Formats: sequence, C-alpha cells, structure tokens
Amino acid sequence: MPATAYRITDLRDLDAAFTIREQVFQQEQGVPAAKEHDVHDRTDARHYLARAADGTPAGAARWRETEHGVKLERFAVLADFRNQEIGAALLHAVLADVQAELPDAEVYLNAQLRAVPFYERHGFRTEGDMFEEANIQHYKMVL
Repeated sequence: MPATAYRITDLRDLDAAFTIREQVFQQEQGVPAAKEHDVHDRTDARHYLARAADGTPAGAARWRETEHGVKLERFAVLADFRNQEIGAALLHAVLADVQAELPDAEVYLNAQLRAVPFYERHGFRTEGDMFEEANIQHYKMVL
C-alpha cells in the first residue's frame, strides 16, 4: 500500500500534523516556535496529514488563501520517511483540493533551497531572488 495523504478533519490528526512540524522545523531545523506556528494554524489554513504505507503519520502540510493567490505552506516529512513518496502524496492531495475549490487561483509557495528540485519535478518554477527566512534559504515558487 503506498503512502496516502488527506485533508484533516479530526483533532487527533491535527495534533499528529503539528507534532510532525515541530519535529522537522523546530527540533531538526531550529526554527523558533513563534515562527513555526501562526494565527493561520487555527483560523484559515486547511491542514493535511500523510501516512506511510504502514499507516504511521509521516508528513504534514497546509494551504491558505492570500491576496496573491493560494499559498502552500509547512510541508514537512519526518526524516525516517523521506524519499518514500510522502511529499508527493501530500502535494497531490493539496493540489487536488486547491483545484477543486479555487481552480483559477495562482498557486505559490516558499521552498527551502534543498526542496526546490522536488517542487520543480512537480511543475513549479522559481520566481525572483533567493531569500532567507528563519535562517534558511528559500525561493518563491509558482505553479
């Protein structure tokens, strides 16, 4: 059974997603909690959870509407599950929902430098100059 990803409707799944994000962003990458969690987590963001083939929570993501279009955010995959199509399952689930809800919206994200090739393989392209956020280099990418 391949990895699966879906929009979160259960608080236990939301807790699992937040735990994944804390492990990846705060513990692994050193992002301060105040930068990792924001008002959008509890208000307007739609959250997603990915499970590995054995059902273990392995990845998380969210998206929200902004004045510039739909912004994909907080894509995180636990270290033990990287390179197992978890990120692809998340991205496909998120994009399917965005397409269903807002088919004409511009879709963009801020990708960490090391994730740029992943998003390029899925049809995104870099736009503008590299910038730093939470001491991590990023590029804005558009679909």
